[in-house]
Amino acid sequence: MDTRSKAANTNSLRPHRREFLQAVSAGATLLAAPAFVGATDKAGVKNAIVGQGEYQYECIHDWGLDSLPSGHHYGDASHGVAIDSQGMVYITHHGQPGSIYVFDPEGKFVRSMGDFHSSGKSASGHGIDIRKENGTEFLYLAANNPRFGWAKTDLAGELVWKKERAEIHADTGKYGGRARFNPTNVSFAPDGGYFLGDGYGSNYVHQYDKDDKYIRTIGGGGKGDGQFRTPHGQWLDDRDGTPKLLVVDRANARLQWFDMEGNHLKTLGGFLFPADADIQGDLMVVPDLHCRITLLDKDNQVLAQLGDDPEWRKGALAGFKMRTQRDRWQPGKFIHPHDACFDAEGNIYVTEWVRTGRVTKLVKVS
Repeated sequence: MDTRSKAANTNSLRPHRREFLQAVSAGATLLAAPAFVGATDKAGVKNAIVGQGEYQYECIHDWGLDSLPSGHHYGDASHGVAIDSQGMVYITHHGQPGSIYVFDPEGKFVRSMGDFHSSGKSASGHGIDIRKENGTEFLYLAANNPRFGWAKTDLAGELVWKKERAEIHADTGKYGGRARFNPTNVSFAPDGGYFLGDGYGSNYVHQYDKDDKYIRTIGGGGKGDGQFRTPHGQWLDDRDGTPKLLVVDRANARLQWFDMEGNHLKTLGGFLFPADADIQGDLMVVPDLHCRITLLDKDNQVLAQLGDDPEWRKGALAGFKMRTQRDRWQPGKFIHPHDACFDAEGNIYVTEWVRTGRVTKLVKVS
C-alpha cells in the first residue's frame, strides 16, 4: 500500500501563467460561499472555520513557519506535501536550503534535505509522494525544473535513483527533438508499479512496473477524453473496490479516470484549475489553484468547497499579484492551493503556490 498525502523558475512558469489566465472563467462555482466563524487555538488566537455541514475545518495558516531555523525559507513557493506513517510532514519548496523541509506532527522543524533538486539561491521542489515497499518508506520526487528530472529517495533524503529526460526517452521514445520533459507528480499502482505524470512537459503519463520497467504511455496533448493539458497530479482511486488511475487534468479543468491498462473510463468537469488529489476512505480532496479546496464523496458528488468565494477569487487572480502580497491575505481564504493531503486523523494539509510559501493545517471540527 502507498502512504502520502502528498512557484517557480520564471521560464517554467510562463506557459502555465497563460493556462491560468485562460481558465479563470472556465469553471462554475458548485456551492455557495461558506460562512466563517471564529475558533480559538491553543494560543488564544481566533482562527477561521471553513466548510459546510459535516465537513468543517479550523484553518491554522502558516503551520510550522515559526519553527524554520534562521536562513531557511520557502522562497517563491511551497509546492508539495506528503505524510509518512509516523506522521512526519514533508514539504517541497523553492527556497533554501535543500528542496524539502521535514516537520514533526506538532509543526516543529526537523531537517532540510533534497539538495539534488536545488541550485544557486533557489530550489525546484515540486511533486512528492510516499510509498511503503517491503516495510520501508520511500519518497518519489518530481522537480519543477527539467534539468533535474525526478528521483526516488529514502526518508532521510538519500538517493536510491535519479532519472532524467534521456533515460525516459530511452524507455518511451517520446522525447526526441525538442519535445519537453518536466514531470510534476507520480502515483502508485497496487501491484508495486507506478505512473509518472509529465505535467509541465509533453502531457503524457508513463506507466512503469514494480521493477522500474516501462509498460506504456497514456495521453498526450489535447482536450478529448484520454488527452491532457497539464496532467499536473494523479492518484490511485479504489474507493469502489476496483483500482483506477485518477489524473488531475489541470488546464482542462477536469478529472479523468483510467483502468490499470490505461483505458479511459470517465471524465468529470466542474473544476476551476485542479492541481492534485488525495483520498482517505470514501473522501477525496482536490486542491484547486484558483483559491479553493473541494471535497467529494465516493460517488464524486461535492460535499464541501473550502474557502470558495467568487469575489475573493477575482482579486486573487488579477495579475497574480496577491500571491506576493502577504498583507492582503485573509484568514479562511486560499490564494493558490497547489497540493493537499490527509493525515491519519482526517485533518488536511494544504500547500500554496505563493511567495514566502504557506502551509495550512485544516483541523477537522465536525
